[in-house]
Amino acid sequence: MSEEERLDIIEGTDEDGNRLLLTVEKYFFYNGEEYVLLKQYSEEEQKPAAEEGSETLYVMRVAVSKDEDGEEIEDFEPIDEELAERLIPVIRARWETPDKNG
Repeated sequence: MSEEERLDIIEGTDEDGNRLLLTVEKYFFYNGEEYVLLKQYSEEEQKPAAEEGSETLYVMRVAVSKDEDGEEIEDFEPIDEELAERLIPVIRARWETPDKNG
C-alpha cells in the first residue's frame, strides 16, 4: 500500500461553512497535551492541496472520548489561533531537521 493510500483524511468546515478536507500530517506533544498538524487536501487531485512550504496548515488539540460502544475515538478541538501560529514554525523546523540519533 502506498503512503498516499494510508493518509488519514478528515472532513470539516472552514469559518465560512465550506467543506474542507484535511490530512493528518503529524501528532506531537506540547506542554503535556497532544496536538495534531493537519494539511488541506485536494480531493480532485487526490494529493495534498499545495506545494510544500505554501500549504495551508492547521493545528488542533487531540481529545480522546468514547463512542456509544465504549471504543476510544479521537476528537480534534480547535485551539487559539495565536498558539497555532507560534507552533507551526516550530513543528516544521523539528520535522524537517533530520534526527541525529537515527
